[in-house]
Amino acid sequence: MANHDSAKKRIRRNARRAEINGDRISRIRTFVKKVEKALLQGDKDAAVAAFAAAEPELRRGVNKGVLHANTASRKISRLSARVKGLAQA
Repeated sequence: MANHDSAKKRIRRNARRAEINGDRISRIRTFVKKVEKALLQGDKDAAVAAFAAAEPELRRGVNKGVLHANTASRKISRLSARVKGLAQA
């Protein structure tokens, strides 16, 4: 257990940041799931709209430090390709 006040504060702060970051990741996953659901249903308009909402969330996750930049770029690229493929079909 921490003995110094600064170490105790660090423990409290880490717990709070972990909670906030978990909420952010959960929010991002929800937006991505909406895109995937629209893709599975074959709904082009819903997929395009959901992707337009999900992309900024992924980029915001990078800015906030909860996602690695390459991870977000990969997810955006793959979702974009799937949405584009659905739009052409």
